[in-house]
Amino acid sequence: MIMMKKFFRSRPVQFMLAVLLTGYIKLVKHTTRWQIEGHEVIKPIWADGKGAIAVLWHSRVLLLAPVWPQDKPPTKQTPSILISLSPDGAFITKAVQMLGVEVIRGSASNKSKSSKNKGNLSAFRKMIDHINNNGCMAITPDGPRGPRMRASMGAIQLAAKTGAPIICLGCSTNRAKFFNSWDRFCLPFPFAKGVIVWEGTIFVNKDADAAEMENNRQQMEGMINCATRRADIACGHKPIEPSAKDGS
Repeated sequence: MIMMKKFFRSRPVQFMLAVLLTGYIKLVKHTTRWQIEGHEVIKPIWADGKGAIAVLWHSRVLLLAPVWPQDKPPTKQTPSILISLSPDGAFITKAVQMLGVEVIRGSASNKSKSSKNKGNLSAFRKMIDHINNNGCMAITPDGPRGPRMRASMGAIQLAAKTGAPIICLGCSTNRAKFFNSWDRFCLPFPFAKGVIVWEGTIFVNKDADAAEMENNRQQMEGMINCATRRADIACGHKPIEPSAKDGS
């Protein structure tokens, strides 16, 4: 088992995995017939051209490529995605970069009380800089380990610091494999019908107290769940339910 982990985490293997993943994501993107709901939500954000935070569940990360158009972009906002510092995130980082998307490694959480969290604090500062430079920061608020479809506070803290809007979205395709993983990971297949739902935006008061920020977090969680449910139903899937609040 240890030998297998070393093999798959070696640089040549990671590079090949990244190339394969990049090619597959492009194939899915360009062979899927995309239907977009919520133009009225996203178009003002694109037209404004200022920093933004896009949030969706961890299970849908392979569907991110068509969400923020790059071939003929309606916006100048540069997309960036937050990816964990885990060893398994290395080849995903390479694949995302091959797709022309910037990557910030770490956690969305703004913690600095121990050396263990220095990487998280550095990532948080980099995300603030990216948004302040009119970029879009993509975050999966239930990643990297869950609980499934339960939002952490990171995106809310980031919105409070930057004043940027949080855009809640969900996406699905009618031809996909849903794994029995903690997040019910979605592997989309090519030549499918895809649905992207822009559910709405949330603004967090920079002076928000803990209770207000928790209300914002609950609102965000509910909106992402609603968007994901709408996308799954439109694609003919039984909606996936969030895990119990204790993570079970």
